[in-house]
Amino acid sequence: MALVPSVNGRKILRIAISALCAGGTLSIGTGAASAEDIGEGVAKAFKDGQVNVAFRYRYENVEDDNPTLLDDSANAQTLRSRLTYQSGSYENFSVLFEFDDLRPVGDDDFNSTRNGKTDRPVVADPEATDLNQAYLKYSGFQNTDLAIGRQKIVRGNERFIGPVGWRQNEQTFDSASVTFRPNDRFEAYYAFVDQVNRIFGPESGTPPADLTGQTHLADVSYSFSPAVKVTAYGYFLDLDETPTLSSQTIGLRVAGTVGLNDDFAIPYAAEYAKQDDYAANPISYDADYYLVEFGLKYRKVTAKVAYEVLEGDTDPGEAFQTPLATGHAFQGWADKFLTTPNAGIEDLYFLVDLPVIGGGNLKLRYDDFEEETGSDAYGDEIGIWATWPVAKYYSVGVKYATFDADRDSTAAGLQDTDKFWVILSANF
Repeated sequence: MALVPSVNGRKILRIAISALCAGGTLSIGTGAASAEDIGEGVAKAFKDGQVNVAFRYRYENVEDDNPTLLDDSANAQTLRSRLTYQSGSYENFSVLFEFDDLRPVGDDDFNSTRNGKTDRPVVADPEATDLNQAYLKYSGFQNTDLAIGRQKIVRGNERFIGPVGWRQNEQTFDSASVTFRPNDRFEAYYAFVDQVNRIFGPESGTPPADLTGQTHLADVSYSFSPAVKVTAYGYFLDLDETPTLSSQTIGLRVAGTVGLNDDFAIPYAAEYAKQDDYAANPISYDADYYLVEFGLKYRKVTAKVAYEVLEGDTDPGEAFQTPLATGHAFQGWADKFLTTPNAGIEDLYFLVDLPVIGGGNLKLRYDDFEEETGSDAYGDEIGIWATWPVAKYYSVGVKYATFDADRDSTAAGLQDTDKFWVILSANF
């Protein structure tokens, strides 16, 4: 049974754009200000705005031993061009517009989910030109920000709600949100979302480009000290196009870094969440989520070990799912577990993060995956990721992940997989 009442409201983006077009009517608090003064104030806000141009080229190679594919390799070269405009402020109002253009460079020898090349492995970067963000922000209430329109939403470590920034086309939300932050210790957040704009869009197809519904996102956090930050959250997903992924997730996370001396510290995290069916989900279920993470930091070098569990069941559709997460950041970089298998998953992983010559950064990761319900192993994965800044505006990165499937596993879609990336970025 849903814990959040239904809210009548759709097409938030249209409402926001209508408000933006109203222009001078957004002059709350101007009193008897003349139309000329209002016009000058609005014009100055736009003149004071900032423009950002960014490009990201990526080469992605996939070798997937899936027996259903006629060709087990994919080679994707894509370029994302992004134009962002952030206005100045007028009467505490501001606007942001962001446009993306994504297209293949050369031959698209991969399944983008939209180009019809289903005989090859998926690289979910379909050709697209779209409005990535467009929102109106109001900061006139003390310690409070209101935003309405198409916006990125990043909650916590993105385990449940994130923009999927790894992919070339991001995930954004047509939503109305409020953030209350009276000091640097406390924050409360709520958003009503009527459409999720997924990485597969904007062209319709399978998987769906958009997920509509009446979704509610809420969390509250308090930092007692650098050693203890507590976050409580409730995420209520109403997803009309994929009703079996509609769920309500309520959880608590405690995380922080315990300083030992000037050189050593212990980062840690502990988290628990419970998930139930919600809205029009035809499957009645409940599943739990657990995370325990400990590390040791020495100056700029950090090593962590963690154990993460997403419960499953013998019946399909009853596993703990995170459909709006930035999934690439979790359970290995080969993206074999973006959807939790029916039997759930236990992930024991190790991560090392350290600086490298040239001002770069190197991450090394190892994951061991097993069923949560049952005793079978899924396999294990090794990953390596290095990035370097180049001059002021550029960066380069290389990344590799290899997933070795357990030969006795009967889980669908789990085959030996290798992925390799080269990323070149420019940000002006």
